[in-house]
Amino acid sequence: MRKLFFAAPMRLLALGASAMAQPRCRVMDPTGTPLNVRTGPGGTIMTALPNGVLVAVVEQVQDAKGRAWVHIKTLDDNVTLGWVYREFISCF
Repeated sequence: MRKLFFAAPMRLLALGASAMAQPRCRVMDPTGTPLNVRTGPGGTIMTALPNGVLVAVVEQVQDAKGRAWVHIKTLDDNVTLGWVYREFISCF
């Protein structure tokens, strides 16, 4: 019975840690142009990021056409940037 009480909290800790981990990604726009960062999925362009920039995914949604968009932030200073088309980043 003791094992049961010990194992359950450990499993919850492991699940919580993996749920909090945010995927690291690199901007990889195949067109070679900077990747547009938008106010929302398909929203107004705020800025653009060159290929190779590392970012973290905060959230992922699908638009009405079923395309995936991700809300991203910087890795170094944890600043939220905006939304980008998921197909143009490579996560690891």
